[in-house]
Amino acid sequence: MALKLIEGLLRAPGGFMTVAGASIIVFFTAVALAAPFIAPYPPDVNPPGVGVLEPPSLKNPFGTNELGYDVFSRVVWGARVVLQVVVLSSIISLLVGVPLGLVSGYYGGPIDRLLSMVMDSLYAFPGIILAIAVASVLGPSVINAAIALMVIYVPTYYRMTRARVLELKSEPFIEALQAMGTPDRLILARHILPNVAPTILVVFGLAGADAILTEAGLSFFGLVTVYPTPDWGLDLYYGKNYLLNGAWWLVFFPGAAILTLALGFALLGEGLSERFKVRGE
Repeated sequence: MALKLIEGLLRAPGGFMTVAGASIIVFFTAVALAAPFIAPYPPDVNPPGVGVLEPPSLKNPFGTNELGYDVFSRVVWGARVVLQVVVLSSIISLLVGVPLGLVSGYYGGPIDRLLSMVMDSLYAFPGIILAIAVASVLGPSVINAAIALMVIYVPTYYRMTRARVLELKSEPFIEALQAMGTPDRLILARHILPNVAPTILVVFGLAGADAILTEAGLSFFGLVTVYPTPDWGLDLYYGKNYLLNGAWWLVFFPGAAILTLALGFALLGEGLSERFKVRGE
């Protein structure tokens, strides 16, 4: 059954990208969930007999950092922090942006103009700078980082949802439902929202890819966790100081994890975009 489902997905438009992206995301999710069983050492402990700045070896596949922490263990545990921030921020952005887009696009009028003005203002602001500003005020934590990312991705969900609703509400079947006196809440919930769902899935994938890189930027500046808590971006910050000493593994492996996971979300978003023929505004 699973093989037939995958085969069907691969044959669909954008199927290869969708399957490849989903596979990468599932892999990192499994790594994060199984971190206590996969990581050979605690991520913030120097195990006995392990030196500092040791290059990759059979004992330490990704080498060790300046404190003797196992880099492989830190990459594995760091996946938890990254996915927590990205998934939490995506869910909050979806729960806020989609309802606002539905109401704004369907009813129009003053509420549409007000929401559009606010969202356009947020959307026009450089995302990473806005996220840094919000995270700096709130302080370093996973929840605060998710809120900072939510602020910059709510406008994306809002704009894409609103644009799709504007297309749908002029369709004959929506006009027929309105003429029959069907309550607006039922029209939105049973007829418009299901047709908006493919657009939301595409936004989830593409925004998720950008959120991975933005989270890495926040953690690079110490705005997500505090060292020695494992976080890919934070490890990049401390690892860069030892590049001139030849300790390339300190930035290579966390950086590769960031790029690979971001690629997974990007492939998923692009594949779904091809599948559902969704394009940005």
